[in-house]
Amino acid sequence: MDKRRALIAMSGGVDSSVAAALMLRAGYDCIGATMKLHGEDGEHSEKSCCTASDAEDARGVCARLGMKYYVFNFTEDFERQVIRRFAEAYEKGLTPNPCIDCNRFLKFDRLYRRAGELGCDFIVTGHYARTELDEKSGRWLLKRSLNAAKDQTYVLYSLTQEQLAHTKFPLGDFGSKEEIREIARELDLVNATKRDSQDICFVPDGDYAGFIRRYSGKDYPRGSFVDKSGNVLGEHKGIIHYTIGQRKRLGLSFPQPMYVCGKNTADNTVTLAPERELYSRTLIANDFNWISREGAPEKPLRVWGKTRYSAREAPAYVEASASGVKITFDEPQRAVTAGQAVVLYDGDIVVGGGTIIKTENGGKTTW
Repeated sequence: MDKRRALIAMSGGVDSSVAAALMLRAGYDCIGATMKLHGEDGEHSEKSCCTASDAEDARGVCARLGMKYYVFNFTEDFERQVIRRFAEAYEKGLTPNPCIDCNRFLKFDRLYRRAGELGCDFIVTGHYARTELDEKSGRWLLKRSLNAAKDQTYVLYSLTQEQLAHTKFPLGDFGSKEEIREIARELDLVNATKRDSQDICFVPDGDYAGFIRRYSGKDYPRGSFVDKSGNVLGEHKGIIHYTIGQRKRLGLSFPQPMYVCGKNTADNTVTLAPERELYSRTLIANDFNWISREGAPEKPLRVWGKTRYSAREAPAYVEASASGVKITFDEPQRAVTAGQAVVLYDGDIVVGGGTIIKTENGGKTTW
């Protein structure tokens, strides 16, 4: 009987490298692959991923493990599906998460399809998550990693049933990152002590507005800072410079701390308010992907919701609404932001997730 074959998405980091080693130990025929996402002139920092040096590290690990290795040029797809979406979202006053788009359109679409072309049964990544087939419902489940501090299910909520059936996350069953590094040290891998990537790979300096100006070739006009009543408080540098919850770099001084609580692209205004105005109990999301169930519940369903990657989950109810999926939290949540994802959980199981399109705060809708 032929071995089952797996395509390992190799970032050059220790996580994907150990994922490859674990799949080899489990008896799979493994192929390593790195996605080339940038042109040669891209700027990177030591905390970025997907650099040329990362590809060399991945190649070295594959050589060490005796695996075939490929680099697939997905630069056009990445520009269209990730960078362009990122820039256009900011222009619309939204705050996107490009890592979610990269997983959705690159790793688990383009790379997933390439795996099929190579005769692979599975695609494997170094994400901290788990999958499981629910025998009762017949549905594949996405579950939290045993290492709660590293859990990455928030950025994987878009996985379909077909993708989950053909995806493996070997690191999800480990309780600590140190266990992963120890395996890498035992195998004498070149990246055993390599630091984790943190930056958005195409904006390594964190200057989103500067990147968007260079990418689009546009000038974004200055406009007015206003309060909730529409009174002008000062001048802003361009709407792409701001996101909900921002306090720093406003260039204004007030008797009390003021935060960005709204953006209006129609009149090019940014609304500032005290922190208490940042909280909202209800949000509407669209483009929703249900994982543990087939669709939105007819009656309110008890869940735990997470509105940012770094946010804590909070108890809520989810239900269908005329404008999308409606999620109502028990307690108001801080700085819920249009363009970000909301992901719902039932214990360790991901119920589903979607894109936040608006919030309701005290009966008034803010975009």
